[in-house]
Amino acid sequence: MAQKSKVIEYIDEALEKSKETALSRLLFSYEGITYPITICTTETFQALDHFEARREDIVLASYPKCGSNWLLQIFSEIICTISPQKYEHPEFPVLECGDPEKYQRMKQFPSPRILATHLHYDKLPKSIFTNKAKILVMFRNPKDTATSFFHFHNDVPDIPSFGSWDDFFSYFMKGQVSWGSYFDYAINWNKHLDDKNILFILYEDLRENLAAGVKQMAEFFGFSLTGEQIQAISDRTTFQAMRAKSQETHGPIGPFLFRKGEVGDWKNLFSETQSQEMDEKFNECLAGTPLGVKLKYDIHCKA
Repeated sequence: MAQKSKVIEYIDEALEKSKETALSRLLFSYEGITYPITICTTETFQALDHFEARREDIVLASYPKCGSNWLLQIFSEIICTISPQKYEHPEFPVLECGDPEKYQRMKQFPSPRILATHLHYDKLPKSIFTNKAKILVMFRNPKDTATSFFHFHNDVPDIPSFGSWDDFFSYFMKGQVSWGSYFDYAINWNKHLDDKNILFILYEDLRENLAAGVKQMAEFFGFSLTGEQIQAISDRTTFQAMRAKSQETHGPIGPFLFRKGEVGDWKNLFSETQSQEMDEKFNECLAGTPLGVKLKYDIHCKA
């Protein structure tokens, strides 16, 4: 039997912990933001403060359920394309998840290291900025994000479930979910979208034209790819292709991580009242801001 990858090993352990965890005990707060106790610890966050980023690191930032697994797959393919060996994640690739010793082990990893994160901008390790690592931040419209988040909680057998979509919606709007409020996360990143070392990508744009997105992302990180290579990477990282390989890449949880990936799936869950409530929250937090404009809310979030 093939050896399990580090990623699958880590996911299996996290799911085992989740089995024992009631929803009411799932989250703990660190510096004002809630995180899941199954994959994050206070000790790891304290160790993360001393993490040494490198200029060549590929930092992939997104709120949960906004496409981080997709980005990881795309960048693994990009690195495989430009280097002879297959890219394996030597650790679980979400920067803030794992044991506190992880960052010591990461010092041994060759560049470029791929670092995914769901952290708010101001919670990132300072060395990312001092060492001028480039950051790709991907956003997805908040209605589809909430829908995907709910399905993840309620479809994966070992993860604590919410009683109903209405229950989850209420928690989501109050920011009482893993990694805190989507809107706080967005407000925080909105101030930095024009920073020199940051590239913004919209999930919905990537769904619409994957090859254009792959080209833009590769160029941002300084990877030189031919048109043919870009097309090949795009073909291997369509949602359908990743879903087909999801058990191989992520173990039993794979099909749940790559569930639908559709734009507009929120219409199957949101009531009219909930839709209006989120519209009001969006207007209050993001309307008229650079990020508010980039999210194309009227296109993706109006029925």
